[in-house]
Formats: sequence, C-alpha cells, structure tokens
Amino acid sequence: MKRIRRHDYEDRLSAVMGTPDIKVLSGVRRAGKSMLLAEAVRRIRKSDRLANIIYIDLTLLKNERLKEYHELNDFVISRTRKGARNYLLVDEVQLCKGFELAINSLHGTGRYDIYLTGSNAFLLSSDLSTLFTGRHIEMKVYPFSFSEFRRYFAKERDIDHAFDLYVTEGGLAGSYAYRGEPERKAYRQEIYRTIVRRDIVQRFNLPDSVALERLAEFLMDNVGNITSANNLAESLVKTGMVTNHVTVGKYLGYLTQAFLFCEIGRYDVRGKKYLEQSGKYYLIDQSLRYAVLGRRNLDYGRVYENIVCLELMRRGYDVYVGKLYKKEIDFVAMRGGEKLYIQVSDDISSESTLMRETEPLLKIKDAYPKLLLARTRHDEYDREGIRIIDIARWLYNQ
Repeated sequence: MKRIRRHDYEDRLSAVMGTPDIKVLSGVRRAGKSMLLAEAVRRIRKSDRLANIIYIDLTLLKNERLKEYHELNDFVISRTRKGARNYLLVDEVQLCKGFELAINSLHGTGRYDIYLTGSNAFLLSSDLSTLFTGRHIEMKVYPFSFSEFRRYFAKERDIDHAFDLYVTEGGLAGSYAYRGEPERKAYRQEIYRTIVRRDIVQRFNLPDSVALERLAEFLMDNVGNITSANNLAESLVKTGMVTNHVTVGKYLGYLTQAFLFCEIGRYDVRGKKYLEQSGKYYLIDQSLRYAVLGRRNLDYGRVYENIVCLELMRRGYDVYVGKLYKKEIDFVAMRGGEKLYIQVSDDISSESTLMRETEPLLKIKDAYPKLLLARTRHDEYDREGIRIIDIARWLYNQ
C-alpha cells in the first residue's frame, strides 16, 4: 500500500520526544496511528545514535506471551540497556490485560521514553488520567485531510475533481488500496461495524447493537443539526424504537468516546459565553455516511460542513456552534487569541442564498475574521468584509 508522510503529526511527535510524559496516539480505527508509531521509530534512529528502541506490536503472534502484563514488564526490562536512551513503543497496547500496571511501573523508573497506541475501546480520552498515574500527552490522529488526500493521489491534478472525489472517498486511507467501489464501501462498513459492535457493545456490555446502530445512523442522516438526548429520543421513538433520553444520552457518550462522532458545543457570540444546551454531532469521516446510508437524503451542504468541522479540529481549533440572537453561525473557531466566524454552504450562486448565508456574519460587531466557505470554484473575494472562499481551495491551501 502506498504511504505518504504526515508531516504535521510527525513534527508534533518529534517536539515531545525526550519528555517524561507517556505519549498516547488516539483516534478512530484505521486513522493511521500504527503508521505514525513506525515513523517515530525512524525519526528516533535518525536523530539519536544512542537510542535503544524497544518496539512491540501486540498484534503479532510472536508477541503473544507479552499480552500478560508481568511478561510485558519483564520483556521490556530484559531489553533495556544501561547507558543508552531507552525508547519504548507499544502498538495496540490494550491487547495486554492490565497493561496500565506494566506501563506505570516502567514509567515510574524514569528510564523510558514511552509511546502507545491502542483501540479506542480501551484507551478512551476520558480514561487516560485514571489509567496512567504519571503525566501523559494525548495526540489525536484524524483520517486524511483533503491536503493529504491530494498528496496521496498526486496524479489527480485538478483540485475541483479531487475535491469531488474526497467528498465521497473520505480520509480512511486503507480503503484507497481497493480499486472497486463495492470493495471500498465494504472496507468502510467493516470499520463502522467493528467500532459499534466490538469497541462499544463489548466494551460497555450492551445487550445488542440494534439501538446503538439506529442512533448512529440517525446522527449520520442529521449531521450538523442542533440536537439533544431528549429530542433524539423523541425522534427515534417516532420511528418505532423503544428508548428514552437516558439511554440515548449514554449511547451518545459511547459514540463520541470511540471517536465515531465529535460533539460540538454552543457559544453565545453576543454574550461571549459557552452554552450547555443542545449542540451538534459530526461524523469522524464523511465516507462512513456514504458507506452506511448511501446517498439517501443527501445534503451536500451538511457534508461540506462536516468536512470543515473536522479540518478545523485538525488545525488545533476549539470549535463551537455560534448563537447570535435567533441566528446561527455554523462555526466559531478559537485557537489561542485567534477567533474565526465561519459559514459553510454548497451553492451561493443565487443572490438570495448569498444574502442568507452572509446575514448572520454581518450582524457580528467585533473585528475577528469572518469567512463564508462555499463551492464557488473561483478565487477568493470579499463582500462587506466577509472573505468568500472556495471550500476546496481553503482546505488545500491553509
């Protein structure tokens, strides 16, 4: 399978090499965590001549005995070198029952620079502080961005055609190895089923996956809509499903903890405060929507909104849904002292649509940048202080 360098992630890993923290690569299945761990080995060898690298892939049969934490601990100690810098990298660490006991013990000696990847069912972000008694750094790994997609398919020179492909193909790069659409679709369906039926149902001992799948599919069909456990439960009951807001609330937590969906809170632009009521849910990769639901009730504007949300998170922004009086701003993105107001649309060729999309942004009175991202296929232009940018070019150029 073809590989490309993921420089942003690699540079971030390099920046924390040598620190005493446990580094944890988290993210949805098949996002490329194992590849990044292998790249970390390459960088360590290149930068540190004294490195003693202990790399363990617990999916390999030769490491079967290391799935017991005493064995894992003893194996690492046996491979440790005095006078050398010892780097410990464990892929799929959750396959070792009680792994946190071995990792905490090894970390406590101060002799190892430790890097881990694992299934999100066992390395949930919410669990890390409990699992590891020492300091840890979590690096979230997302599926390919549009920029990475274009570098992978370097022969596809036309940016507009490449974007149209990315909308349906998404960023789960493992699917690119299959030539036929049925095979690529099956690959993505298998990722979805594995997350739901193994990572979530088994992890949380749920009686079955039917209700969870119905909820996930409903969220996919309504991505980008303001929602809550209460109104989701009401909508699902209308379809004949027996549930309530308590169950739906728990299941929403499971879906976000397993990185299948991202929850986005709300921000009051006028009052400059965060709101606790209903937010939005976005899918971790838009290709899963096509794999599970096909083109049923397809709204390209919502799909583009999903893509922009994930891209903002890749770029390190904290992302919120903006509320201004009775108007909604698709995204308020904050990073340090930076703030962006963003509207996302499919087609703004008609004046009425353009006015509708720009109206909420024009009502914002502060001086932070305001962007309208749409499928214009043109160079950037300005309208009353709002930057109007083609979505494909914004994704690729920044």
